[in-house]
Amino acid sequence: MPRSTRSPRTAWKPTLRRSVRLLREFRFEQSDPRRFYTAIADDSIGQLSTYLDLTGALVLDVGGGPGYFRDAFRAAGATYVALDADVGELSGLGTIAGGTVIGDGMRLPFADSSVDLCYSSNVLEHVPDPWRMADEMLRVTRPGGVAFISYTVWYGPWGGHETAPWHYLGGGLARRRYRRKHGHEPKNKYGESLYPVTVRAGLAWAAVQQHGEVLDTVPRYNPWWARFLTRVPLVRELVTWNLLVVVRKR
Repeated sequence: MPRSTRSPRTAWKPTLRRSVRLLREFRFEQSDPRRFYTAIADDSIGQLSTYLDLTGALVLDVGGGPGYFRDAFRAAGATYVALDADVGELSGLGTIAGGTVIGDGMRLPFADSSVDLCYSSNVLEHVPDPWRMADEMLRVTRPGGVAFISYTVWYGPWGGHETAPWHYLGGGLARRRYRRKHGHEPKNKYGESLYPVTVRAGLAWAAVQQHGEVLDTVPRYNPWWARFLTRVPLVRELVTWNLLVVVRKR
C-alpha cells in the first residue's frame, strides 16, 4: 500500500507563479489539448505526492479520456488504469490504449477497496449526479488509500468552459450563443455534458463523510494563501477556479 509522503521536503508548492502558469495553459485546452493536459498532469503528480507515494500504487483515473495523464503517472512509478464513458474521448490520441476501461463514473465497474488512488480531474461537472460519482470513487478506494476529487466550479471564471464568461447569464443562454456564433454546439453542452457544480456542494459532501478522513478541501489552482476563500460564502464561488477534495479511506 502506498505510504503517506506529506512533509515540508516535498518539492511541489502551490505558489502564485504556479497559479499564473496553469491559468495560461487553460487557454490551450481546445486548441492544443496535449499541451494543456500534459501541464495539468505534471502538476497533478506533484500535488498528489504530498498525500501519498505513487511508487507501486494502483491508480484509477475516472474520466481519464485519451490518456494524457498516463505517462505522468507511470513515470512516477504507478500502475495506471483509465475509465471513460465516451469512446470518442478515449480514442482522442488515435487509438484506445491498453489499461483502459469503458464505463460509467456513477457506477464504477470495480470492486470495493480495489485501488490505492482514485483520481478525477475536471470530470465531476460533466456528470448529472456528481456526488454519486464521488461516493463511487471512495467506495473503490482501499483503506489507507486516497480519493482525489477535483472539479471546475460553475460560478468561477472557467465554469462555462468554452462558453465562458457567458455562463454567468445562464448555461442555456451561453450554449445558444456559442451555437449562433460558431455554427455548431460547444463540446461541453450545458444540461447534457456540463452541469453547475458549486463549492458549497463539495464542502457539504465532504462534511458528511463517514468512510474516510477529509485531508483537504482547497482551491486546487489557487496559491496557498488563498485557501481561506473556501470559508467565505458567495466569494468562494466566484474566485475558486477549481475545488479539490482529498479523502483518505478508513
